[in-house]
Amino acid sequence: MRILARCSAGLLAAVLLVITAPTVAAAPADDSRSPLSTAKSAQQDVRFATYNASLNRSAEGELVRDLAGPGNAQARAIAEVVQINRPDVLLLNEFDYAPGNRAADLFSANYLGVGQKGRAPIEYPYVYTAPSNTGVPSGFDLNNDGRVGGPDDALGFGTFEGQYGMVVYSRYPIRTESVRTFQNFLWKDMPGALLPDNPVTGTPGDWYSADELAVLPLSSKSHWDIPVSVGGRTVHVLASHPTPPVFDGEEDRNGKRNSDEIRFWSDYVTGGPTASYVYDDDGLAGGLKRGERFVVMGDQNSDPLDGDSLPGSIGQLLENKLIQDPGPSSAGATEASALQGGANADHRSDPRFDTADFEDRDAGNIRADYVLPSRSLRVTDSGVFWPQAGTPGSELTGIFPFPTSDHRLVFVDVTVTGVRLR
Repeated sequence: MRILARCSAGLLAAVLLVITAPTVAAAPADDSRSPLSTAKSAQQDVRFATYNASLNRSAEGELVRDLAGPGNAQARAIAEVVQINRPDVLLLNEFDYAPGNRAADLFSANYLGVGQKGRAPIEYPYVYTAPSNTGVPSGFDLNNDGRVGGPDDALGFGTFEGQYGMVVYSRYPIRTESVRTFQNFLWKDMPGALLPDNPVTGTPGDWYSADELAVLPLSSKSHWDIPVSVGGRTVHVLASHPTPPVFDGEEDRNGKRNSDEIRFWSDYVTGGPTASYVYDDDGLAGGLKRGERFVVMGDQNSDPLDGDSLPGSIGQLLENKLIQDPGPSSAGATEASALQGGANADHRSDPRFDTADFEDRDAGNIRADYVLPSRSLRVTDSGVFWPQAGTPGSELTGIFPFPTSDHRLVFVDVTVTGVRLR
């Protein structure tokens, strides 16, 4: 999604979460990235990747129709990017939710599992997806425009339920029974929440009424803690997609929500008293236990120095002592920033870390997408799939209108030690 072209924004409610069981398919293809391909090793290299794939559609059911056959050009290009990079665990943002894993399974069978332009197919035996707050009616005038209804008054910005959703594909088993989701966690229940002020009053935190705050969730989509088992060792995939910090007014309701959505994971991995306020959709309280392995993944819609997010928003993760930032980069991002100019010329962040190509004079390109492992995992490599113009793969990123997405796939390779030997 474009940070100046809506994909989500703020709101949520107490929606009954239906957790979709993972899909079990054929065994992974036998290639150099197959899980536990070195069976006698006590450690395993795992590639984690996040990709805002822009596989969102304007109407409910449209994505399922597009993926029902193998002929959708955008889906083929997205699948080719995945096949080139071959992540073991992949989070796709902006992938419309369809009950029963319908869209997720179709993309796997008709696109990922089919070689694109000579690439090797990639199989993911385990898939997780669940409902999103996007498009869920709140019943309130959340944007205070005098009317109730429409995408801006939904719990998360969307024209239908599940628009701009998420899906996780994994070549390692997902411990489905231990997944924690936080779709219904209320924003007001976060201590020190940055609740927006109505600028026409002198009262703090009064943009939303008490009745609205009683149903408004923190997460504009959802926050998921998905435990993945790597040779008997658990790595928690912490997946989310905070709302863009724009499309609002002086009250900055989306910017504040974005910041608190990011803060949620920082508090969660810190655990202990810091996460004591947290509760999941099953009522279980608290965050991660100290020493757990984890990877925070997703389009966070926040650059450390540029863009429209509140200062310090993504810093809540980058500066957490339990988290490491491998700094994935690409030469293509540096090249695009220089060629496009405009707002990019005034940016303070190093353009080689950019992950989103907004190619305009208002926002410029930014770092929006992150794969942030715990310090208990050893990083061996990282990168952003953004080839320089004219080099192999550059036709898959291109320029607007993009053949894939305005975001780029970001990957980090880590070593998991102490895995169970075969």
